[in-house]
Amino acid sequence: MSKTTRATQTLAKAGVAFTVHSYDYDPGAERVGLQAAEALGEDPSRVLKTLMAAVDGKPVCCIVPSDREVSMKKLAAAFGGKSASMMKPADAERLTGYHVGGISPFGQKKLVPTAIEEAALGEALVFINGGQRGLQVRLDPKDAQAVLKAIGASLIA
Repeated sequence: MSKTTRATQTLAKAGVAFTVHSYDYDPGAERVGLQAAEALGEDPSRVLKTLMAAVDGKPVCCIVPSDREVSMKKLAAAFGGKSASMMKPADAERLTGYHVGGISPFGQKKLVPTAIEEAALGEALVFINGGQRGLQVRLDPKDAQAVLKAIGASLIA
């Protein structure tokens, strides 16, 4: 597995301090984010999942703890929209240039508005997908927010 991806290159170019962590990705896992947390021996609240969605038909990215579900109502409100829905996996892959299970918010093919769960911003360090299945980057969530120009918002149900 390569430890250099578009995601890690984006973080390095931005001068963000991060470490790379790999684990055995289980494609059959019911919930990929929770499987990552378990494999890394980390609390699921610190292992964040990257989800691609649409608010009023426009693509957005949201980053939430792996053990929580996104509230579509809160997601729409965070971006000033009326409705939100999850993006189809094929559309998410086409838009980001990453495979589902390896979608990182960093280094996506097309920059889209991003929101990060405000509770995660209170953590000292979090894990976020590093741009391929089985690869996570550990960093300060405020650095992630800055690089992504993400809004902090209450997103979880």
